[in-house]
Amino acid sequence: MTNDRKIRVVVAKPGLDGHDRGAKVVARALRDAGMEVIYTGLRQSPEQIVAAAAQEDADVIGLSILSGAHLPICERIVALLKDKQMADVKLVVGGIIPAQDIPELQKLGVAGVFLPGASLQDIVDQVRAVAA
Repeated sequence: MTNDRKIRVVVAKPGLDGHDRGAKVVARALRDAGMEVIYTGLRQSPEQIVAAAAQEDADVIGLSILSGAHLPICERIVALLKDKQMADVKLVVGGIIPAQDIPELQKLGVAGVFLPGASLQDIVDQVRAVAA
């Protein structure tokens, strides 16, 4: 990514989870930090999320997952990114994620995992770091 372009982040709510307040708060914090943020809305499939990231030339995809389906969703998104030669797009995820699943997410290639209570500044800093 060049320094003259803002970091572009696609924020998405995959699956059937209908609670998006946290995703909207994070999207606003990223925007307030100077990033371009595209919020895809609720109930997005991995295919829709990756298509949005491609269309928006995203640097980072941020997922908000409260359903417990974080492992298969992240696995599918990472596979789609590789299939579409978009492996340079970083994936971060936040939500209800058991601590024992974090190493598996990292092994898949997830660049950041945010649990409930993570500060907005920590999220902003991590997104900046992975997009650099």
